[in-house]
Amino acid sequence: MTHLSWEEFERVEMRVGTVKSCENNTSSKKPAFMLTIDFGLELGVLKSSAQITNLYKPEEVIGSQVIAVVNFPKKQIGKMMSECLVLGLQDENGAISLIRPDHLLPNGGRVC
Repeated sequence: MTHLSWEEFERVEMRVGTVKSCENNTSSKKPAFMLTIDFGLELGVLKSSAQITNLYKPEEVIGSQVIAVVNFPKKQIGKMMSECLVLGLQDENGAISLIRPDHLLPNGGRVC
């Protein structure tokens, strides 16, 4: 394991946002959803491709809040440009479970 300095950790912008839409990302190599996520006035709405199709249906994700890294460079995933990285945890079978707050929070709030 490589240790980060506190200054390096502070540079990672992890924010909470509300999923506004969720649809199959048919152009990705692995099964994934294309999410549009509202991060509030400061950041606006960003897109992400999330490999969460094993555990979730689109209607279960829409309206829920997620945590994402919003200051990584954009990444081309299939035909879409992913603008943030939604965070999750992988189980022993490879399925990814979203990391989400357990209470409603203001969009754009930073993980501290």
